[in-house]
Amino acid sequence: MTLFPVYPLFDINIVKGKGCHVWDDKGQEYLDLYGGHAVISIGHCHPHYVDMLTKQLNTLGFYSNSVINTLQSQLAERLGQVCGYPDYQLFLINSGAEANENALKLASFHTGRKRVLAAGKAFHGRTSLAVEATDNPKIVAPVNSNGHVTFLPLNDLAAFEAELSKGDVAAVIVECIQGVGGIRMATAEFMQGLRKACDKTGTVLICDEIQCGYGRSGKFFAHQHLGVKPDIITCAKGIGNGFPMGAVIISPKFEAVYGMLGTTFGGNHLACTAALAVLDVIEQEQLVDNAAKVGAYLMEELKKLQQTDAHIVDVRGEGLMIGIEYDQPIKALRNALVHDEHVFTGAASTNILRLLPPLTLSLDEAKLAVEHIKRVSKVLD
Repeated sequence: MTLFPVYPLFDINIVKGKGCHVWDDKGQEYLDLYGGHAVISIGHCHPHYVDMLTKQLNTLGFYSNSVINTLQSQLAERLGQVCGYPDYQLFLINSGAEANENALKLASFHTGRKRVLAAGKAFHGRTSLAVEATDNPKIVAPVNSNGHVTFLPLNDLAAFEAELSKGDVAAVIVECIQGVGGIRMATAEFMQGLRKACDKTGTVLICDEIQCGYGRSGKFFAHQHLGVKPDIITCAKGIGNGFPMGAVIISPKFEAVYGMLGTTFGGNHLACTAALAVLDVIEQEQLVDNAAKVGAYLMEELKKLQQTDAHIVDVRGEGLMIGIEYDQPIKALRNALVHDEHVFTGAASTNILRLLPPLTLSLDEAKLAVEHIKRVSKVLD
């Protein structure tokens, strides 16, 4: 048997990690500005994280949601305090796609409606309704094209208001900073107007914080920069620092009914332990503040680079979620970063370099990152 080849892979075998660095099987060290696709929030192999997971694994690795799991309650209480939503409710699953799938299902249960509004260039996952709400026809199979979702331009409030006024929309789902869409930012004016329009029409507002949340933007959630309070917040990626986990954070106005949502593996003992360890480190090491501080430095330095590098069209983002848009495809540039500079980065579209490092990135590491990016620009000449 062989692997189903759906991923374009770098010919590199990563075998070790520590902090913001990883090593391959030949001993080569790399600066990780990708964080395994924004997943590594507290750094690779953080000792507190490793210790807590090891102790839990030696005690109990898994039991189902048919019994009480006090770790789930501990996580709900801690997360509510840290993120600023102590009165909300928590439903735990395994991934970001599942989080959005369950959020959209909950909105439909709550409103009795079928339609969903999403933003152009959105990416919300690869499960049934989540992928239908993703603006990329290449990954939406015919079986997922059911006509539930209408796409409208991000920040076009009038377009959203016009659709909401029809009174048949169950939910609006928005990434306040689009990740796969190219680090495109929702404005405060748009989100505040959208909140009012959803209130007026009885529509559920969902903020997808799977990539832009969990401290990455320099606040715990990206929507907290914009002065809005969503009805549902979805999380994954950084919540478990690599342990598969997702979460739906739900307004108290939603009423649970036994059996309406469910999962086999969601919120298991190891997953909750990982998430609790992540919150410990985020608080103890003030990583949300670090993301804001180091991210501001990176933005300032990359904006300076833009002034001298004719290939850079734009630099945008918030905290440690930054996009560098170039005037041409960046495949050669990314290859040079990996093979010549030994730096991992992400990409969006064909021409946007995406920086999603661990929230532990230091100022010294950020300075190195800028130097690496400067040096590879020559491959675009």
